[in-house]
Amino acid sequence: MADYKYDFLIIGAGPAGEAAAMASAKSDLKVGVIDNRGSLGGNCTHKGTIPSKALRQAVKQVIQLRKQPFFRALGYTKMITYPDILRAASKVIPKQVEMHTAYFTKNRIEVHNGMAKFLAKDKLEVTDPHGVRDIISADNILIATGSRPYHPNNVDFNHPRIYDSDSILDMQHTPRTLIIYGAGVIGCEYASIFAGLGVKVDLINGRERLLSFLDDEISDALSYHLRDGGVMVRHSEDYERVETTDTGVQIYLKSGKRIKADALLWCNGRTGNTDMLDLEKSGLKANHRGQISVNKKYQTEVEHIYAAGDVIGWPSLASASYDQGRAVVDTILSREPRFIEDAPTGIYTLPEISSVGKTEAELTAAKIPYEVGRAFFKDTARGQISGEDVGVLKILFHIDTFEILGIHCFGAEASEIVHIGQAIMNQPGEANNIHYFVNTTFNYPTMAEAYRVAALNGLNRVNRHN
Repeated sequence: MADYKYDFLIIGAGPAGEAAAMASAKSDLKVGVIDNRGSLGGNCTHKGTIPSKALRQAVKQVIQLRKQPFFRALGYTKMITYPDILRAASKVIPKQVEMHTAYFTKNRIEVHNGMAKFLAKDKLEVTDPHGVRDIISADNILIATGSRPYHPNNVDFNHPRIYDSDSILDMQHTPRTLIIYGAGVIGCEYASIFAGLGVKVDLINGRERLLSFLDDEISDALSYHLRDGGVMVRHSEDYERVETTDTGVQIYLKSGKRIKADALLWCNGRTGNTDMLDLEKSGLKANHRGQISVNKKYQTEVEHIYAAGDVIGWPSLASASYDQGRAVVDTILSREPRFIEDAPTGIYTLPEISSVGKTEAELTAAKIPYEVGRAFFKDTARGQISGEDVGVLKILFHIDTFEILGIHCFGAEASEIVHIGQAIMNQPGEANNIHYFVNTTFNYPTMAEAYRVAALNGLNRVNRHN
């Protein structure tokens, strides 16, 4: 057993933990990190963002290839299986691990591999995979342990036909039919991925519409394209029980429906990874979903203990987690931290979705006079050239001041395109103005040119009103 003492101790090496570690090391704090994996990167790299998006990209490439006339002319009929796609997608993970490891090595950050639990408000015990225990104390502590899929007690996740968003990345067969329970971001992403492989998908949604936090037009577009791809979307449903056999799964819904499939993918919520930390010894308590409450400086109820990333709940995005980790270091160093409230939404369905700012429903409810500018990808030269002709860019702006109020994009590279609008929205005062897109020359042909088209479309609407 060894004793260690740090200025700043971080539990978890995912996006929030890594960002905090890098920022604190560069600010000359003595920092240590505890991580329970044998390789760095956190759940984001190993089970979450990176593998699922790599999987999506591999399926997208297959779909694009099948559209090509020369591919059909070859008469190539071999079925692309899910394990085939999984092997292609998994190649990115070692590259990510190597990159993250290099960051920690370059900044001379000591990583303790093992499970952590609190002994006191400023002290933890770490037990490595061989049972060796170390005691670590620190002046400041960050809990960045991430989250895992939520498992209701009455669903048998040990059954070989029942998966969650982690274990689906280990599935070694291609189901002909698949039930996805939960139509949140993860459920919608996997519905489009499996539909792209030709799997018949039943997507069960507990709400009245898909991803109701999105602009209604974008939500409607997603619903249409999922159905167009063969997904059966079932709204306002709740499960009663799940029955299994050696060859499949049947889910009984409270509405009386019974749905059979080869496999079930459960995508209904996530749980913070706090249950093994002995939080009570630190003076903290997690909620029923394992999440920890923080203030706008990411401090918990115990002033020197912080939390960031998925473990604090919304927005549960890797992008926001990186910024939250850096914000914690600002707080420790008595600098003003940025509380992350303006993170863009990135949803990697096929096609993908991204948005930032207000929706039409929100602006209408707030009685803010606004107008809409649209550009359909099918009308852009780049969209026609690349075959990415499905989608729309939508700009919401104030009808009097021309201030940009929201950007909503559905289609290819939406998560990239949205940042142009985000950059202008964040400009101070009159610099946030839709006229920017009219008075700026865009490369031609590009997808970004859709901003000019949408701006002209919206301004033409205003001129018609006047």
